[in-house]
Amino acid sequence: MFLSFLKTGLHRIKGLAKQPLVLNFAIVGGLTVLMKLLGFYKETIVASTFGLSELLDTFLIAMLIPTFVQNVFINALKNIFIPNYIIELKNGNKPSHFQSIVFIVTAVFCVVFCLLIVAFSDVFLDLLFPNHEEGYYSLIRKQLYIILPCIFFWGFSTLLNGLLEISNRYFLSSVGAFFQVIAIIVCLSFFKEQMGNMVLAIATLIGSFLSFIFVLIVALTYKEIKLSTPKLNSNSRLMIRQLPPKISSGLLAGLNNFVDQFFAAQLVVGSLSAINYGIKIPSFTISILMIALGKVLLPHFSRQLSDNTLRAYSQLFKMLKLLFLWASVLVIIGTYFSSDIIRILFERNAFGPEDTKVVANIQIIALIYIPFHICTLVLSRFLTSINKNTFMAWTSLFWLIGNIILNSLLIKPYGVYGLVMATTIIYIINSSIYMFYTYKQYSDLIKTK
Repeated sequence: MFLSFLKTGLHRIKGLAKQPLVLNFAIVGGLTVLMKLLGFYKETIVASTFGLSELLDTFLIAMLIPTFVQNVFINALKNIFIPNYIIELKNGNKPSHFQSIVFIVTAVFCVVFCLLIVAFSDVFLDLLFPNHEEGYYSLIRKQLYIILPCIFFWGFSTLLNGLLEISNRYFLSSVGAFFQVIAIIVCLSFFKEQMGNMVLAIATLIGSFLSFIFVLIVALTYKEIKLSTPKLNSNSRLMIRQLPPKISSGLLAGLNNFVDQFFAAQLVVGSLSAINYGIKIPSFTISILMIALGKVLLPHFSRQLSDNTLRAYSQLFKMLKLLFLWASVLVIIGTYFSSDIIRILFERNAFGPEDTKVVANIQIIALIYIPFHICTLVLSRFLTSINKNTFMAWTSLFWLIGNIILNSLLIKPYGVYGLVMATTIIYIINSSIYMFYTYKQYSDLIKTK
């Protein structure tokens, strides 16, 4: 009986391995695991070097605006570009016209936001992080100006990676992420004295540049870049019309990070760093799944919806059930071993037992939102594929308002833990709204058939 069960299991695994979708998940997921493990090693070096210090807090704040631009604006453009570019290819149009428009929009975004950051960085710091000494702000500004060129490298790397993902070159599109982590490890290990307080910022810039050069060489090698005179058609106009709601959705969602940073900055020094370490395991878990799923699902859903809409919905619901179940199992395991995980990973030198206690408690609270957050991210990919970006913009507005209210209510009685509790509650509510809306779209579709 056992042998029969084993043979059946092996047969199913072989069958799954032959499916392109599962194979792509495995490729990207495997690389993501390696990259995140390397990233954890990097964090142990950072923790050992800086602990919960002012320098690390200022670096995280300096990274806040550039990564916000990347996550909100550049990623929004990529997420709209992919499904519409697939439609462009299926319609038999010349991809060079479409690509040229997207490259121009990306360049404009990067230039405009770099200028805005330079012009308004002081105002931003005074408003969101008040009541600090000038040395604190000076450290932020110096690191920010070093990091600023990363916006260009991130922007064009993201676009080129999108082209590789559309062509199912998931392995190559995932390799570039390693350069960022390796650059920080190398700089901290061998050049910390020479680079001084700017070591993290300089390493970030070096890693971003190397990542861009790698993906550019790959894209040129496989002739993925096709540029010509930009020409608008109905499909490119649809993409441009979807940009405002998609950007609004990403903007409002991204502001939650600023809200959390603002409230955390009102607490004792080291609170920002404590939250950063406390969400490492949840972020690690989500990233493994979502970098793999996110890269593969948007092109996959776009193709599925153009071929068979009902089958695409059915596949989505099955995927959500499996993801929620397995993510819940991981949450239970992670909660039980929370203190041990933090102690093993970070407790050394400047990171002491008290730091471990605080970060472990934060981690337990953050772990709860993993199943809900994963489902929300999968649903957002699906809704992007069917151009429901306006709904996601309104939902993000609710998310932002709810986060501000909950942070205000919970920060006084629970301190830094209250901020993470607020985030967890919002993720649960937001996931429920996304699921209800998507199922309603499915029900309406059934009625029309």
